[in-house]
Amino acid sequence: MALGADIIMAFDECVPYPADYEYARQSTQRTTRWAERCKKAHTRKDQALFGIVQGGMYKELRTMSAQDLISLDFSGYAIGGLSVGEPKPLMYEMLDHTVPLLPSNKPRYLMGVGTPDCLLEGVMYGIDMFDCVFPTRVARNGTVMTNRGRLVVKNAEFARDFRPIDPECGCYTCRNFSRAYIRHLLKTDEIFGLRLTTTHNLYFLLNFMKEMRKAILEDRFLAFREEFWTHYRK
Repeated sequence: MALGADIIMAFDECVPYPADYEYARQSTQRTTRWAERCKKAHTRKDQALFGIVQGGMYKELRTMSAQDLISLDFSGYAIGGLSVGEPKPLMYEMLDHTVPLLPSNKPRYLMGVGTPDCLLEGVMYGIDMFDCVFPTRVARNGTVMTNRGRLVVKNAEFARDFRPIDPECGCYTCRNFSRAYIRHLLKTDEIFGLRLTTTHNLYFLLNFMKEMRKAILEDRFLAFREEFWTHYRK
C-alpha cells in the first residue's frame, strides 16, 4: 500500500507440487485467513487488491478457495500454485476447473506463466493477465523466442547465421543485428548481448499478447490459435 502500486496481492502460501491432500488443505485455509487479514488492512481506494486462489492439484480445494475469496469481494482474482513443476495437461485441467468459478466481470490473473504456448492456452481458458520472469531469465542464457519455437542463439550452428533472430519480428534487435553477431557478444560475455536478447524476448511477448487481443476483438481467436500451433509444433 505504501509503495502505491496500482495492483497488489494478498499474502498466500504457494502449495508445492506434489503435495498431499491434507497439506494442501491446511495451506489453502491459511491463504484464506491471510486474505481476510489483508482485506481488512487494505484502506486505499485508488488501488486494486487481488486475492489468490490456491488448492494445489485438488479440484475440491480449488473450489473451496475460490468461493472463500469471492465472498471477500476482491477487485480481481489470481490463480496461484500452477506452473510449479506439474505436467502442462494437469495445469490446463486445473484452469478448466477454476476459471469458471471466478467472476467474469473482474480480472482473472494466472501467476508465474510466461511461455507463448501457456499464454495462448491461458487466454483460451479465460485468463486476462499473466506475469513471469521467463523472458528475461532465458534471455540471459542466450535463449530467444520466435513463433516457431525457441532458439538457443549461443549454439555453434548460429556462428555464421547472418539472419535476424526472427525475420518476422520488428524489434530493435531483429532490425539491427544478426544471430551470428549476438552469438559473438554472448560468447565473449558482452553485456550488450544480454540486452539484445532481453529486448527481443520482451518485445516478442508483448506483441504476441497484442495480436491475441486483436484476434479476440475480430472474432478470430480460434483461427489464431490453430495457426500458432501449426508453426510452433515445428
